[in-house]
Amino acid sequence: MLSVNKLGLGTVQWGLRYGLANQNGLTPPETVREILSEARSYGITILDTASLYGESEAVLGANSLEGFKVVTKTPRFATPVITDEQALNLTHTFSLSLQRLSTTKVYGLLIHHADDLLVPGGEKLVAAIMALKETGVVEKIGVSVYHSDQIDAVLKIIKPDLVQLPISVLDQRLLLNGQLERMKNMGIEIHARSVFLQGLLLMPLNRIPPYFDPIRPLLARWRAAAEGQGLTPVQAALSFVRDISYVDTVLVGVENLEQFRSCCVDFSVSGTFDASGLACHDPMYINPALWNRA
Repeated sequence: MLSVNKLGLGTVQWGLRYGLANQNGLTPPETVREILSEARSYGITILDTASLYGESEAVLGANSLEGFKVVTKTPRFATPVITDEQALNLTHTFSLSLQRLSTTKVYGLLIHHADDLLVPGGEKLVAAIMALKETGVVEKIGVSVYHSDQIDAVLKIIKPDLVQLPISVLDQRLLLNGQLERMKNMGIEIHARSVFLQGLLLMPLNRIPPYFDPIRPLLARWRAAAEGQGLTPVQAALSFVRDISYVDTVLVGVENLEQFRSCCVDFSVSGTFDASGLACHDPMYINPALWNRA
């Protein structure tokens, strides 16, 4: 059996057209069923979804989720003040998530937009998710973050059970500044996302959009480093994050069964990728939320 116990499945592609390199659109429900069946046989347990991922929750809920740990997320409020009404909306939206998932409880519920906690009234969202945990419909509560400053601010407000964060061979910020180690020492479960930077790390150099021209030499060095270490870009990207001891789960999105099987093989490849000298420190190129794709 392949050693893929740290692999988790991100499901945004199952409900939305998503990703810089996605050319196939939504994954058909029958393909999702096949992927989940094989994932279960490999011992993969974490499924990451969200109420904002289009039909993702409903697509998952059309299948048996026995043996899986589902993590979903709250709405994104993005307002200057959090009101009582919005806190109630969080609870209501979560109830709808449970209905779509055809389940009575989930493993994790994350605040989808960490900045929602950092405005006046943010404590109301904390109270809402803590209440859901206390009633037993959520096992672990937490937050999805983008950068170190958010983590520092969030930890002053809530001690999360689970944090989802970006990390890749180019985005090593939270590893190099000690944040990952700090959170792990606090007993926080860490789920890593964006390990392929929405597919940027896997795209041939001649297909990379002009926006990334300033880091094109770095991307060329990255591909040369993978080849020099005898790994494909997928293998190098996965093994780098997989072998970070502070990371509990590496989330990967797959669009079809072939991708899933290939990902499992690549995830279990022996050897660790040395990503020294490949860290990019400019958030304009490692935070997809800031990308200008025009």
